[in-house]
Amino acid sequence: MTTSAEFDVLVIGAGPTGLACAIEAQRAGLRVVLVDKGCLCNSLFHYPAHMTFFTTPELLEIGNMPFSSPNQKPTRSEALEYYRKVAEHYALDVRQYHRVEGVTGGDGDFQVKTVDRFERVVEMHAKKLVIATGYYDLPNYLSIEGEDLPKVQHYYNEPHPYFGMDVLVIGGKNSAAIAALDLWRHGAKVTLVHRAAEMHRHVKYWILPDINNRVKNGEVTAYFSSTVTKIDEDTVTLQTPEGEKTIENQFVFALTGYHPDFTFIENLGVRLDAENARCPICDPETLESNVAGIYLAGVIVAGERTNEIFIENGRFHGAQIAKDLAMKFASASPTK
Repeated sequence: MTTSAEFDVLVIGAGPTGLACAIEAQRAGLRVVLVDKGCLCNSLFHYPAHMTFFTTPELLEIGNMPFSSPNQKPTRSEALEYYRKVAEHYALDVRQYHRVEGVTGGDGDFQVKTVDRFERVVEMHAKKLVIATGYYDLPNYLSIEGEDLPKVQHYYNEPHPYFGMDVLVIGGKNSAAIAALDLWRHGAKVTLVHRAAEMHRHVKYWILPDINNRVKNGEVTAYFSSTVTKIDEDTVTLQTPEGEKTIENQFVFALTGYHPDFTFIENLGVRLDAENARCPICDPETLESNVAGIYLAGVIVAGERTNEIFIENGRFHGAQIAKDLAMKFASASPTK
C-alpha cells in the first residue's frame, strides 16, 4: 500500500460538477485532489459519439472560463475538449482510474482507500470529502432472463456495428429516441419497445416529432404499452396489448435510465429520505450531509429524481460548498 500526502479536500468524481467543486475549493486556498474510477468526465466520454447537448455552451461553463463553440448547441467532443482545458488551466490534481474501495475515519481526518487499474492500493487522507459521483455508471436493470447476454447493452455509442442487424431499443426517453433514430438512419432494422402508451413528454422538442414520424411511417417498428419478458440469442419475447410476441433480434439496447450509487452513499453514513425520492439528507445552503465533513454535489443531491439536476445547475454547487469550507477552515486555524 502506498500512502499519499494529506489533502484538505478530496473530491470523489471528476465530472463537470466535481471539477467545479475542486476549482472553487482550490480558489479558497485549500489543497484539493480529485479521484475517479474512469477518465476525466467519464460519463460524458461514454455518451454517444456524435451527441449534441440540449443546452448552450455558456451554461456548461465552470471556473469562469468561456466555452467557445461555433455551434448553438455544443457537441460531446467540444465539451470534452473544454473540460480538459479547464483541468489543465487550473492544474487540478486528478487521479484518473482510481476506484474508491472504502472510506474510514471522520471529519478532519478521512482515510480514502483507492485501487488503480492494476489493483494497487493507494490511501489518501483528507480533512473534508465532496461526493460528486453522478449517476450514469449504474443502469436500471430489467431483471429479466437473458439480460446478461453479451448482445445486451445499457449504453449506446455509435451505429456502424449494427448495419443490417435486427436491433431492439428499450425505453421511451431521450436516449432511446436518439439511439433508435441514429441506428435507423445508418441501416439497422430497429424495433422500439416502451412500457407507456407513447414516447415520454420530456423527449427533446426537435427529436419527438422525428421519432413519432418514423414510427408512423413504419420505418421504426414500435410496441407501446409493452415490455420485454425474455431475451434469447436470436430472439426477444415481448408482452404486448395483443398478447405475447417473439421477434428476431441480434442486439438489444436497454436504455431504461440510470441511478446514483445509493449503496456507496449509505456506506458513508449518509441517510436517505425514503419519503422524498431517496434524496440524501444535506443542508440546502452548504450541501454538507448529515455526516460532518462530507458534502454532496451534483445530481446525487436529488436522489431518484435524476432529471432535476444537470451540469447547468450542478456546476454552482462548488461555490456553495467552497464558501462553507472556507469558513470552517478559517475558524479552525490557530489565531495569533
